[in-house]
Amino acid sequence: MATLSGLDYIGLAAHNRISTWRYFVNKLLRSLLKAGVYFLEQSDRNTADMADRVKDRVQNLSRRARHAIYGQEDHTIRNAISFAAGIGLGIGVGMLLAPSPGEESRSSIVGKVHDFGDKVRERFSPEVKKPATGTEGM
Repeated sequence: MATLSGLDYIGLAAHNRISTWRYFVNKLLRSLLKAGVYFLEQSDRNTADMADRVKDRVQNLSRRARHAIYGQEDHTIRNAISFAAGIGLGIGVGMLLAPSPGEESRSSIVGKVHDFGDKVRERFSPEVKKPATGTEGM
């Protein structure tokens, strides 16, 4: 059986103190890390709630500002365009389903489409009309 000498005993005691010290430091660090994680999680929850409240307030303010700047939304133009489109669609379907003969209906539709196309071409034509000089045809 081996006995410990004085130096060996001091070394063992120092080793035990260092091990004990490391154990307590590790425990302390783990506790601090757990506390830090807990506080971060709490701040994340509070931040998310606050972000939702800020978002709601900004949306409400934006809605109120839009109403103050532009006033009540007016759908008059949209309703008038929808009404005109409905009338045009009704006339087109009525012409197709009219009791007149098919050839007569088709020629009427073709004529109206050509007239409309001519009007559009005249209005948006890139040609510049020359003023009359009184010498044309001479």
